Amino acid sequence: MLDLIQITNDPEFARRCDALEGLRLFVDLERLGKAERQAGRNTFISAHQLDDVARTKAVLTRARLMVRVNPLHPHSAAEVDAVLARGADLLMLPMFTCAYELRAFSALVAGRAPIVALLETAGALATLDDWITTPGLCEVFVGLNDLHLSLGLNFMFEPLAQGLVERVALAAQQQGLRFGFGGIARLDEGLLPGRDVLAEHLRLGSQAVILSRTFHGSEAGGAFEDQVAALREAEAQQARRDAAQQDADRVRIAGVIEGIAGSIARRAAETAA
Repeated sequence: MLDLIQITNDPEFARRCDALEGLRLFVDLERLGKAERQAGRNTFISAHQLDDVARTKAVLTRARLMVRVNPLHPHSAAEVDAVLARGADLLMLPMFTCAYELRAFSALVAGRAPIVALLETAGALATLDDWITTPGLCEVFVGLNDLHLSLGLNFMFEPLAQGLVERVALAAQQQGLRFGFGGIARLDEGLLPGRDVLAEHLRLGSQAVILSRTFHGSEAGGAFEDQVAALREAEAQQARRDAAQQDADRVRIAGVIEGIAGSIARRAAETAA
């Protein structure tokens, strides 16, 4: 069963998530450089605050709480201490580019909580073999939005079609680490429908995915709990595919991704002209 990762600082919504099996809560404290990096894009920039960690943790009875801190910076030690003091179960480091940064972060955490490496830069991808054995690392999560920008690609799922995500999955699995990637929309929504994203998670042995804003932003298509139930039903159905079916889906989905990427590139060229 995939961990469904829900980003929220709303204790009441977190309580609803906690009542469901396989949910992981996510408080996002990343600020440094994010607005500049994603300027002009319809992406999520969190307004979460440090005290949201304790407020969210207080309502959880079984779900784990993951906190994304800032990229490594001069005050990282104090930030790590503050987040751990407020009850974080896992710490996620974003935007690292090399083994030194992740290992320095590991030294600051000093075994007090498991670490999740958020792979979202070309540098981190290129140095994967150098940092995959970092002490305290429990999970590698591929952030497709920033990664595709760092690689100069047009569509966030292109690293999936190009086999780059599979390379990371294999490296994590060889080290006995958990692995996850990207965000997922409702099953039949999104440029790449959630159903296809889910199929690739199961093919690659993924264990975690972030629920996107389109998944939970409106309950017009059904209550959040009903949407989760539908996703779980689809997960069970797709898990029954045999190897040939999985490969056929891989080829089809890669074609869809390449088509979307091509359309985006053509529109950008027309606008530039």
